[in-house]
Amino acid sequence: MRTRRHLRHPHTALALALALFLTLLTCAARADDAPPAPGVPPPPVPAMARTWPVGSHPLVLRGWEPPATLYARGHRGVDLATPVGAPVRAVAAGRVSFAGRVAGRGVVAVELTGTDLRTTYEPVTASVKKGDEVEAGAVVGTVEITGSHCATSCVHWGLLRGEVYLDPLELLPPWLLNRGPSRLLPVLGAPL
Repeated sequence: MRTRRHLRHPHTALALALALFLTLLTCAARADDAPPAPGVPPPPVPAMARTWPVGSHPLVLRGWEPPATLYARGHRGVDLATPVGAPVRAVAAGRVSFAGRVAGRGVVAVELTGTDLRTTYEPVTASVKKGDEVEAGAVVGTVEITGSHCATSCVHWGLLRGEVYLDPLELLPPWLLNRGPSRLLPVLGAPL
């Protein structure tokens, strides 16, 4: 009489049932992390940045272009003009969650303190390591020489909430976004 191999061990069926249960449990847990249903606005991005990642007000070479779907075309960040070797700074306080190479480019990611947001900077030669705490304005690396997708040297600055890309310029408060020079207003009662 021929017996089937998988029936020789009574624990095999139990192990398969347990594996199926754990798979379903994992899927159910991940369902809680799903993006909000259409029509439900996501939480706003707080304007918590205290500095630009590069320079004092760099030229935005390419803005954020949200993709229609998760894997569709778009631009998942902004490209900021900056020279090679320029310091790259954390825009807000946080903890470095990644500092290394991805597809041949240096990348630094910082989880922003008190939020569910993280910023990314590339191409950057990291001067920090995973787990480091950084303050707003702290140097996290320098701009690398790479075959950039920009016509000139640039830093790609990204912002994510979970796996959803957001516009990093929303982190900047109005006083950092203003493009004009500071203007002094006359003091009350003083002659013009």
